[in-house]
Amino acid sequence: MRTLREDLKLPLPSAREPLDEIDHPLLGKAREQFADDHASHERIRAIDDELLFKVKVQRWRGALWLDEDQPWLVAAGQREDGSSEDFYAALEADANAARARYNAVHPKPLTGKTHVGHLLPTQDDYDRHRLEVGTRLVRRLVAEVQDLTRGSLHDGHEHATDFPTFRLGVLVRADDGHETYVAVRITGSVPDDLAAVVLRHVPGCDPASWFPEYALPGRHLLPAEQAWSTVMDPHAAAKLLEED
Repeated sequence: MRTLREDLKLPLPSAREPLDEIDHPLLGKAREQFADDHASHERIRAIDDELLFKVKVQRWRGALWLDEDQPWLVAAGQREDGSSEDFYAALEADANAARARYNAVHPKPLTGKTHVGHLLPTQDDYDRHRLEVGTRLVRRLVAEVQDLTRGSLHDGHEHATDFPTFRLGVLVRADDGHETYVAVRITGSVPDDLAAVVLRHVPGCDPASWFPEYALPGRHLLPAEQAWSTVMDPHAAAKLLEED
């Protein structure tokens, strides 16, 4: 977040907008460069207390730090060849100065030439990252619910998909001249608020109209299952079929 605000001069969006999706050349290059786990990366050799990697695009330059498998862009700037304002030259000078400040106030001095601890992610960054994980999960849930509903509406069979801790299924039964029955079942562990997100995003269904079920058409619920049912607006059902 510091890199975004101070180095790239960009506003901090809400947690509903993951930082790695921001439209900026350097962020896009970092995403591309570190998407492949087997790709090779160029180390910033002037920094010796942490392993930082170079990110380059156009005149933008960045320093990327890996926390296990999670990449963090910890500093950014622009290329200024031959100038002390060049990003990598300025990064080295800042890291040297930070080491001197650290050693001036700590009884056990740092043995290396640089110190970039002040650039690494803070607790605020980790908290933000956890919120963004939730954002991505909700996005996937909404998209999957709509796809499962559409698929089941076409063939009358349950369509299901797996998430890390649960399996989500949607069953739609539609007959001409009759109400369209919709059932949602979740197998596994899921918090109540996440189940509410699922039910709220089933197309054509009133979020307040769901009722808990103790059986699904043709079978009883298994011990690890929970299910709800309602009816779908026939106009919404017709629209879903038209979308394909």
